[in-house]
Amino acid sequence: MADALTDLLQNRDWLMADGATGTNLFNMGLSSGDAPELWNVDEPEKIRALYRGAVEAGSDIFLTNSFGGNASRLKLHGAERRVRELNRAAAELGREIADTAGRPVVVAGSVGPTGEIMEPLGTLTHDIAVEMFHEQAEGLKEGGADVLWVETISAPEEFRAAAEGAARAGMPWCGTMSFDTAGRTMMGVTSADMVALVEKLPNPPIGFGANCGVGASDLLRTVLGFSAQGTERPIIAKGNAGIPRYHEGHIHYNGTPDLMADYAVLARACGARIIGGCCGTQPEHLRAMRHAMETRTPGPRPSLEQIAAALGSFSSGSDGTADGANTAAPERTGRRRRRG
Repeated sequence: MADALTDLLQNRDWLMADGATGTNLFNMGLSSGDAPELWNVDEPEKIRALYRGAVEAGSDIFLTNSFGGNASRLKLHGAERRVRELNRAAAELGREIADTAGRPVVVAGSVGPTGEIMEPLGTLTHDIAVEMFHEQAEGLKEGGADVLWVETISAPEEFRAAAEGAARAGMPWCGTMSFDTAGRTMMGVTSADMVALVEKLPNPPIGFGANCGVGASDLLRTVLGFSAQGTERPIIAKGNAGIPRYHEGHIHYNGTPDLMADYAVLARACGARIIGGCCGTQPEHLRAMRHAMETRTPGPRPSLEQIAAALGSFSSGSDGTADGANTAAPERTGRRRRRG
């Protein structure tokens, strides 16, 4: 039986994912350093509001409030024995919102990195990592998540472990990495490396791609790198809403709804089929993105110069691939960087 996400992808050219979790929860009163996952039990109305905000803004997919819901991260808050409970609650709240949306909406169980470094560079073994991911996956499955959504991964070893954890739970999944170091992940993975990694997995994801990173321009350059490999698997783009700035004790992202609308249309032209936002992306950004994708005629694949002109310059000189195929366009002094 096909899963809900695959069903939607068979009938739609593109799907819109959600925006930020942390940014929106901080706006609701979450304190820096607190575990957002505890709110699944302690503040369920706020989590319902988080999910509802994405759905009402037009998202076809939203992620559960479970990014740090593994035993390693929850241990920092004395909640390592509550993995199944907190993940189940995150998905149950999501299921409630999706089932009353009046249209098909996918509940994606967010699975973030463990926060530890895997062998051989670190001490986290493959078997332990798989068990952590499996435990979280089972909680999300019990709560009614349609798919697992592995995100913000840097190491190929951790990506493989997450894939195995999903397989043990019998769950379909998607996976994204964060390309935030001169076109590579923190552990050196390039866009071409990720495509090769995905296709060699015994249980490849429904879709794969990039999230977070250092800006929308860089993320779209990475998406172009995925497309250049000729993959037929759906590509995911979840870029940040502009660039973070520290102001009056808080982090603010300067991307306006208009900028994110341009980003969404360009992401589609770059080859992405699942398009959303990451840090800083709020419902007003999502509404502008949805409107733009519904009303603007799809265009040809953009050049790097066109991406830089619309979204701002790249943070590095190339996309990190060995052949340097996606070399950055030179910085433009007159670029349209809108500030929020």
